[in-house]
This record gives sequence, C-alpha cells and structure tokens, in this order.
Amino acid sequence: MERTPPPRPITVDEYYDMDRTGLLEPDARVELVEGEVIHMPPIGSRHGSIGQFLDRLLDRALADRALVRNQLPVRLDNLSEPVPDLAVVKPRADRYARSHPTATDVFLIVEVSRSTLRYDTNVKVPLYARHGIPEVWIVDLKNNQFRTYRSPSDGCYRDTTSVAKPGKTPVPGVLHVTVDLSELLIDPS
Repeated sequence: MERTPPPRPITVDEYYDMDRTGLLEPDARVELVEGEVIHMPPIGSRHGSIGQFLDRLLDRALADRALVRNQLPVRLDNLSEPVPDLAVVKPRADRYARSHPTATDVFLIVEVSRSTLRYDTNVKVPLYARHGIPEVWIVDLKNNQFRTYRSPSDGCYRDTTSVAKPGKTPVPGVLHVTVDLSELLIDPS
C-alpha cells in the first residue's frame, strides 16, 4: 500500500500569496493556524452582540492605553496568523499599519465560542500559550460560561477558571483597568 506524504504546512507568506492570486475567496472567513488554512463559521447574532459589547467596553475602559482589534489577525510565527474575535494590544504609533501585532504586542485575546468551542479550547488556547499570550478569555456560549486562561508556562496555561457570572475583571497588562462583565452572559430571550 502506497502512502501519500502529509501536506506541507503553509507559511504566512504563502497564505497571503494564495489571497493575492485568488485561491481564497475575496470574502472568505479564514485564518492560518499551524500551517493550515482554517475556515471559520459565520458569526451568529449572539456571538456578534457579545463581540460588540466587549469591543465597546474594552475600548472605553482602555482609552489610549491599549488598542482593541476586532477580528483582525495576530501573527504568532511563520505558520500561524489566527484571527481572534478581539485582541487587546500595545499602542503603536502606526496603529499596526506596517504589520500585524505579534505575540509580544498582545495583552489579551478574546474568543467568543459556540460551534468552535472544542477547536478554540483544544487548538487555539494551547497555541496562544505556546506563544506566551498572557491571557485568553473564552466566552463559552454553548455552556454560558466565561473562561479565563492565565499564566502561560511550558506551552499551557497554569491558571484557568470558568464562571457563569463574571464580575469586575482586570484587563491584563494595563494597570488599574478593570471591566465589569456582569452583563456579558445575559439571557438573550
């Protein structure tokens, strides 16, 4: 029996070449994770509502002390450029016009998850930990939970919590800034 070799990982540069040459649909919702182009599902109403709520809440709380990037790439290495729902990053004079932020620019990643919950927790959270992202929040719409992942070490997060009713929560990397998440998981019905 002949075996076909596994596909070779795609680099970030090749990923952008795929876009430039039309191999990716112009409006494709995709991200590059460990050399693989991952198609992302559509954003449902509740997902969009929570993303917008967090975007506005964080933006107001942070003022000019950090930037909130909504569904924009973070370049982790030559094989991974995920597109989190939100990324809180260090301010930069060019507002990241020259290049996307890297792991060293990131204070916080937020993923809003329902259909992607298993993927986000089993693939993306460990990826973020391996690259030293200080903190990840997952808004688990499937189980109505707010999950935090903190203190990355040796490729995993040492401090994880899950609560149904989050309250005042500090924003990592920005001293004296907290956000009130008590309205985050309100019942949409």
